[in-house]
Formats: sequence, structure tokens, C-alpha cells
Amino acid sequence: MTARRRRGEELERAILRAAAEELSASGYAGMTMDRVARRAGTNKNAIYRRWPNRLALAVDAYAHLAEEPAPPPAAGNLRDEALALLRRANATWSSPTGAILRELLAAASDEPELLDRLRDRAGAGRLNAAWVEVLERAVARGEAPPAAVHPRVAAVPMMLLRGEYALRGVPSVPDEVLVEIVDEVFLPLVRGRGAGGWGATSGSSRPGAPSASAP
Repeated sequence: MTARRRRGEELERAILRAAAEELSASGYAGMTMDRVARRAGTNKNAIYRRWPNRLALAVDAYAHLAEEPAPPPAAGNLRDEALALLRRANATWSSPTGAILRELLAAASDEPELLDRLRDRAGAGRLNAAWVEVLERAVARGEAPPAAVHPRVAAVPMMLLRGEYALRGVPSVPDEVLVEIVDEVFLPLVRGRGAGGWGATSGSSRPGAPSASAP
């Protein structure tokens, strides 16, 4: 009996599932168009008609691996909430899925459009919103000045966490480093926003301000 030929969205979904499975099994370095085609039960031409190269396919397939982000932690104080959020991010980045994400980020570093797509697939906007929400809660509790609610302030912990992975090449960032990021950098920055320091007069976003989670 001849297998039914798949077309359109059905075939695209099969290809993306196959690519995600290949990423999980072999990482980006081991994922090939031939292997994806075999797993999806199709041919390379069908893949290339939809994705121009291996990286573009891998970026779109990553959405099948990324976990839905949990709501921001509600610990009742800024330090504990920031530390919980940073620990959660570190657990993701040090997981097998996080290792794939780091591979893709390195591969897409010279491809701005693909990098933006990867950030979207990885939930960058939602993680950024979580950091902003933590700052807003701190302001509501009187722990932080209103000027602390700023995208650049929200971006600092994740930027430092990414730096640990990128510059030190570690498989996981030790917890004591996460505590230092929060206690020695993030909290003094947040509290200093109301003391006439950098940007203390404005809590609004400026063009080009980074996302707190933009990898």
C-alpha cells in the first residue's frame, strides 16, 4: 500500500518535529538535512523549499524543544524573587535543551534576522516581561524607586549570566555566582536608581534598550 503523500502545513509540522528530534539526539552540530529528511519521511528538496539552510530550520524547530516559561516567582521580596528567576534561567541554560540553545546562538551570531527569530522561539520577550514584573512588584512594595523599572536594569542579571557561559565556557554557573550577581550588582543598581545615579531621572525605555532575556 502506498503511503499517503503529505503536503503544506502537515508536511511542515512533520519536518519541524523531525528536526527537533534530531537536535535532541545529536545537537545542532550533528543535525543534517539528510537525517531530518529520513526521520520526517520526505526528501531534502521538500525541506529546502521551505527553509534555505540548516540553521534556519534548526531555529524554527527549537520552538518544539523550548519549555513554556513559568510565571515570575512570588517570594515577597526583590532579592528572593530575582535570585529565583536567575536560578530558573541557569537551570534552563545548563540543561540539554539549553546546550542546544547556546549552540544555535553561536551559529546565528552573524545572522540578525535568525537571531531575532531564535530569541522569539526561546521566549525572550516573556522572560524580559518577568524581570520587569519583578521590578514593578519591588516598586509597589517600596523596595525600589520607580526609576528602577527600566529595560536596561532588567537586562543586567541575564546579561551577566550569559557572560559566564560565553566567556568561561562553563556547563553550569555555580550558585554562589548567581548570588553575587544579585547581591553585588543587581540590587545596588536597582537601589541606586533613586539616588541621583545613572539614569535616575527616567524610568522609560530608550530605543535600542536590550531585552532582559535576549540571548
